[in-house]
Amino acid sequence: MYKLTGVTKRYTRGKETVEALRGVDLAIEDGDQLVIQGPTGGGKSTLLQMIGGLDRPTSGSVELDGVDLASISEARLTRLRAEKIGIIFQSFNLIPTLTAQENVETALVPLGVKPAERRERAAEALRSVGLGERLAHVPTELSGGQQQRVAIARALVKKPKVLLADEPTGNLDEGTRDDIMGLLDGLWHEYGLTFVMVTHDSSIARRSPRLATIRAGRITLTEQGGARRAAPRHSARGEHEGPRSARQPYGSQPVVP
Repeated sequence: MYKLTGVTKRYTRGKETVEALRGVDLAIEDGDQLVIQGPTGGGKSTLLQMIGGLDRPTSGSVELDGVDLASISEARLTRLRAEKIGIIFQSFNLIPTLTAQENVETALVPLGVKPAERRERAAEALRSVGLGERLAHVPTELSGGQQQRVAIARALVKKPKVLLADEPTGNLDEGTRDDIMGLLDGLWHEYGLTFVMVTHDSSIARRSPRLATIRAGRITLTEQGGARRAAPRHSARGEHEGPRSARQPYGSQPVVP
C-alpha cells in the first residue's frame, strides 16, 4: 500500500517560490482505484510524480509497501520503479523507429529479461490489449487509440503492482476515450492492480469509486460508491493469476535493496 505523510513540494521560478503540494496526507490500499482531479497548476501531476517516484518531495514521506521513496538511493528507486510501477502518459512516449512489440520490450530491458522472453511477453501483452495483429507496426502506422494501447501494454508487460496514468485519454477523441477507459477499467479488475489516474475529464472522474480533488496543493478525498478495490482472479489453488496471458502474479518481483 501507499502512505503519503506531510508531503510538500516547492519549486523556484525565478524569484518566485511555488508550493505545488502543501502537507498532503494520503493512503492508497492495494487494489484501490483513485482518480486525481483539479485545475491546471493545482498539483495533480506533481502528486502523481511523487506517487510514481519520478520526483522527490521537499518534505514528508512517500511509502510504498513500507519503503520511503523520498529517502532511498536513486539506484534503488530506479529499480523499484522498474519492478513495481507501470506508467502511462498522455503523449504515449513511444519510440518512433521501433515496432509496437519492440516498444513494449523496452520496459523489460532494465529488468534483465532475455531477448527471447522479452519478445514473447511483449507479444502477450499486446494481445491482451487487442493488438495481436499489430506487433510489427511502427507508431506512425497506428491510430492514437492504438498507440495508447501500446503504451498500456508497455506499462503492464513487466507485471507491476501499481499502474499510474497521467491524462491517458487527453489526446483522444470521445469514442476512443471511452474505449481506452473501458480497457483500463477491465484491466484494473482483472489484474488486481492499484490504479491511480490524473484527469481533467469530469465524466471519467465520476466513474471512479474514489476521487482526490487537489486545489492549490491541498487534497480533498471523496468516496463515490462502487467497488473500491479490484478483485483479482484466482486459480483453483487460490493463487493470484493476473491476466490470462501472465505467468506470475503482478508485483511479485522483489525489490533489490
